[in-house]
Amino acid sequence: MNIPNTVAARRRQTPLVLARLAGLLGAVAAALLFAAGPAAAHSVVIASTPAPGEQIAQGPERVSLTFNEALQESFAALTVVGPDGNLWSKGDPLVEDATVSVAVGDLGPAGEYTIAYRVTSADGHPVTGTQVFTLTQDGPGAPGAAAAAGAAAPAADSDEDSGPAVWVFVVVGVAVLAGVLWFVLRKPKKA
Repeated sequence: MNIPNTVAARRRQTPLVLARLAGLLGAVAAALLFAAGPAAAHSVVIASTPAPGEQIAQGPERVSLTFNEALQESFAALTVVGPDGNLWSKGDPLVEDATVSVAVGDLGPAGEYTIAYRVTSADGHPVTGTQVFTLTQDGPGAPGAAAAAGAAAPAADSDEDSGPAVWVFVVVGVAVLAGVLWFVLRKPKKA
């Protein structure tokens, strides 16, 4: 039995094993970091009727917004506020999969109309925003109630998420990797 040779062989292999371990941990950390990007993305409007900035001569029967992912039915809000500051949307919004819509009566004065929305994406993240379209000719409609303060401009959607940021996981991962490498590479005290 040749025990000293076995110990010497293990000592020669230790740097190779550590290099492979460090490479594996780095690859896992990179995969987790880059995989988190799309999962953390927020819902966005991909289509709307009328289109943003569109100029129309006659108002639509419904205003609709389609998002890139399904929406939760609860807590949806969708309003249309005219240039006169009055509501022109009628009733509650309807959510169907990735689309939210609301009925609109005959529009009134020509000018810029603001579509304001607040929806909750399938992952529970609230999404708010506004879009505008322009009515080029006066319509026959009678206005609804005056829009509540801020109804045409909901609070700006924050890119901050209530969960921990990805960089926290990266820092913790690097600290753990450094600790493992220190533990493995430290020289034992000679007795």
